[in-house]
Amino acid sequence: MEAIAKGVTVFDVYDRAKTGPKMEEKDWDFKLIPQTAKALKKKYGIKMDKNTIIPEDKELIDNLFNAGVDMLVDCGVYCIDTGRVIKYSRDEVLHAIKSAPDHFRYGEDKEAINVVPRPFNSTKAPVIQGGPTGSPCSEEMFMTIHQSYAQEPIIDTIVDGVLQTIMGKDPVPGSPWEIMAVRSEALQVREAQMRAGRKGMGL
Repeated sequence: MEAIAKGVTVFDVYDRAKTGPKMEEKDWDFKLIPQTAKALKKKYGIKMDKNTIIPEDKELIDNLFNAGVDMLVDCGVYCIDTGRVIKYSRDEVLHAIKSAPDHFRYGEDKEAINVVPRPFNSTKAPVIQGGPTGSPCSEEMFMTIHQSYAQEPIIDTIVDGVLQTIMGKDPVPGSPWEIMAVRSEALQVREAQMRAGRKGMGL
């Protein structure tokens, strides 16, 4: 009888981050990743058409999926904090994919949207995320920038930018100024959505 695959817990990931194979970050980034990608490209005979952004060939789609799974299993995920590689088995990866939700609700009330998988030939419109997406914004323009995105009807959700300064101070990572900046970003984006008449918009 086939064994039932077990889901990976946060505790499993934590333990593997402490006990996984030791490796230098530069070796994982510049040796393991490109070498594995090159080998998998050859193994699955992957050839991309530069004129086709989204592949539609069924065999190519399957090969890309299998190469992606192999890539994760072979390379794992690098943990910068411990200098180790978090490894997953193929069964664990496939179980996680199979167990993943087939949709989720993003946002609240009338601004809530359902996010669902879209195959390459889907006729359903994609979710449109708007915003400066992690780009630095000045304190003076932060609210206005985000309101300009929120008031566009085509935009479904906001991906916010980051404050260059907070009360004129540099929000240095790990400092109280960073905490204040992150809190201010969230509050200002919510206010920008309110001003645009888009209360409850996903963020």
